[in-house]
Amino acid sequence: MLCRSVCKASQMLSVTPSAVSHALSRLRYSIGDELFIPSQSGMQPTRRALALASAVREGLEKIELALTGKESAPAEALRPFRIGACDYAFMAILPSLVKQLARSAPHVDLRAFPCRRLDMVQQLKKGQVDLVIGRFSKLAKGLSRCTLLWEDEVIVARAGHPLTQNKVTRERLREFPHLVVALNGPEENEAKRFMNDHGVERRVCIECALREFQTEKIDPVGRAAVCLAHFAAMVSFLQLTDMVTTLPRRLALRAAAHARLVLLDLPYPSRTVEIVMLWNQSRYQDRRLPWLVNELAASIVDCG
Repeated sequence: MLCRSVCKASQMLSVTPSAVSHALSRLRYSIGDELFIPSQSGMQPTRRALALASAVREGLEKIELALTGKESAPAEALRPFRIGACDYAFMAILPSLVKQLARSAPHVDLRAFPCRRLDMVQQLKKGQVDLVIGRFSKLAKGLSRCTLLWEDEVIVARAGHPLTQNKVTRERLREFPHLVVALNGPEENEAKRFMNDHGVERRVCIECALREFQTEKIDPVGRAAVCLAHFAAMVSFLQLTDMVTTLPRRLALRAAAHARLVLLDLPYPSRTVEIVMLWNQSRYQDRRLPWLVNELAASIVDCG
């Protein structure tokens, strides 16, 4: 769970990779679940593994405490953990992490920063930030990643909006102005869908409905009437106008739970986005960081 690698786990345990593989096979048979699945970014835990992680970790801590008399995990951290997060993560992921920590380590403090205002790579390498959460493709050397969840998109409009009366088509979608989130400024986002931060290629969010690729050709389906810098600001605009927007599904569900908004299916295949966490490999020997990575992974079960 901590290493996301059979080889790295074998080194930490001072046994052979074969011994770890055989032990994992016995666990899979005993529990009745794959537990960890190979992927391009390492051995990714299944939902069952994430659900077990917290209780297993607590059990191992108690055993270590009984044998050594020393705390093995930061039940009370000497300093707050610092997390850089995209706007989406602030709304959809961090609340679940705080809920998780309230149960497992209520005295641990968090400091969260918007990652678009940070030089993420340098902050991670210097240890000024422990984790970064967002959407990334290429990574700088020395950084590790773990997939937290996959997110798709839906159309959001006010209750009673004309678009809700009949089936949503591209033609009908073009009739209404769009509300979009341009996290780094509309001019930059219109020019390119990626932004380079010292070796980290970071996805920027331009509404999929306005720049959807079809048969290798961009097919704009609406007018971006208003561009905002934050997802949270969208609700008031949607409630008071006939504008529509495309939001990540989890954000859309949260917005609809607190406002008279409806979710509509896109008239084309939804883009699926990978949400990941990044950390500095060289700082992973500090046991507080693997603990935080584990807690964040376990908290995703509550994200829906």
